[in-house]
This record gives sequence, C-alpha cells and structure tokens, in this order.
Amino acid sequence: MGRTYAGILGPLTFLTVVLRGAIEGRGAEGTLLTASLLMFAFAGLGYVLGRVAALIVDDSVQAEFRAELETLKVTVADDTPPKR
Repeated sequence: MGRTYAGILGPLTFLTVVLRGAIEGRGAEGTLLTASLLMFAFAGLGYVLGRVAALIVDDSVQAEFRAELETLKVTVADDTPPKR
C-alpha cells in the first residue's frame, strides 16, 4: 500500500506545483526544482502513510480471524453447530 500511496501522492504534488507555477507565471527552473523536491517529500510521506494503513488493516484482519477461529474452537469443543 505504501508504494501505491507514494506513486499517487508524489506525482499529484508535482503536477499541482507545476500548474500553480504556470498560473502564477513563475519561472520554469524554480518551479520545476520546487515541484521535484516536493514530489519526493510527498512521495515519502505517502509511503509512510501507506505502510501505516497496511499495518492497521493487517492487524484488524488478523484480530477478526483469531476471534472467528476461537469461536469455531469453542463450538467444536461443545459439539454444537456454529451460530451464523
């Protein structure tokens, strides 16, 4: 997920800065330098946020799986059909 977020947030930032520079009539060199630096910064931020999101989702799915597995173990031990 981190690479996906980085791959979206970085170029989106670059495009935004370039369009802002074009609208405001700024110089190409300064605009492209700023856009490149911010692209890498925001791609890094996107990577970190994506990794955190992936860890949260993985943890949630594992907790739900463990709870369901525990329910099935108790059901099999009681020899009663599972509730659905």
